[in-house]
Amino acid sequence: MAAALRGSLVTLAKGLSGARLQPLCARSLSVTSSQNVSESPPARADSTFKVTMVPGDGVGPELMTAVKEVFKAADVPVEFEEFHLSEVQNMASEEKLEEVLSSMKNNRVAIKGKIHTPMEYKGELASYEMRLRRKLDLFANVVHVNSLPGYSTRHNNLDLVIIREQTEGEYSSLEHESVSGVVECLKIITREKSRRIAKFAFDYATKKGRSKVTAVHKANIMKLGDGLFLQSCAELAELYPKIKYENIIIDNCCMQLVQNPYQFDVLVMPNLYGNIIDNLAAGLVGGAGVVPGESYSAEYAVFETGARHPFAQAVGRNIANPTAMLLSASNMLRHLNLEYHSNMVSEAVKKVIKQGKVRDDCNDEYARI
Repeated sequence: MAAALRGSLVTLAKGLSGARLQPLCARSLSVTSSQNVSESPPARADSTFKVTMVPGDGVGPELMTAVKEVFKAADVPVEFEEFHLSEVQNMASEEKLEEVLSSMKNNRVAIKGKIHTPMEYKGELASYEMRLRRKLDLFANVVHVNSLPGYSTRHNNLDLVIIREQTEGEYSSLEHESVSGVVECLKIITREKSRRIAKFAFDYATKKGRSKVTAVHKANIMKLGDGLFLQSCAELAELYPKIKYENIIIDNCCMQLVQNPYQFDVLVMPNLYGNIIDNLAAGLVGGAGVVPGESYSAEYAVFETGARHPFAQAVGRNIANPTAMLLSASNMLRHLNLEYHSNMVSEAVKKVIKQGKVRDDCNDEYARI
């Protein structure tokens, strides 16, 4: 159960925090400066970092409670500025959105749950999620899909990274009814943003010691749009001769991930494909509740779960696994150069899962949403 996992983590974090603190790592954990990833913000005078927290909808507030409890037990030097923003709970307004954006811009680091997007059209095509990404230019979403010892899955020892461009593509919010009964939905692909995400992927691979980058596309059908994305990736690949470059069609990529995911290392793709592959890959290692994610711009970093689901039907039932959010929080601490605390949280999570004394995500409803 999620409550048991959270309780075990708090106990374990308390024990770990009693150990002698090691000097904090002072190096920047940005992928590369040329990659336009935000530098870690400076510590405040009291050595406490301010971080914006947006719990979101569904089980988001419960997951954030787990983060706050573990941080308190581990004496993590982070102070949260918490904002409740929702399009489905009467907590949405332009003023509230601007408050959240102002906090994110001031703090430069945020942790966020899923803000549920209603399917009904009410005059605005762009969701709050999409508007936040655009306002902060969070162009690169990174999801590290990594097997966790203690979870029994079809594939073990998986270690691959999905990099998604998330400011254009199919999520451009450009739709209109040209004539009655005919709706046009525009997919926008630009050379500038395609080259930017390709450079991010190759820089990431170089920084992290990865050996291959695979571009995912549908250029055989969308010859101009995906063709431009594919061309941009191929052009950037020439600048990184030590990184092997391949490309694969999206539908074949889905099949290959299920059959033999070990062939992939770093995958880079446009917006919608990334959303699909994030969720497919999360299922390979245990479900939506175990995979962390993060989004970057040139100035800001936002940490969230890798597969984004509100899981509203689980609210109050203690069945939502906090693993993904806790690992995202650990990654956030590493980004802040709080290496010791980051390792404390991530190792506590992995130890609890490996012990197998709590209900894991593979048997949890959260894995099947």
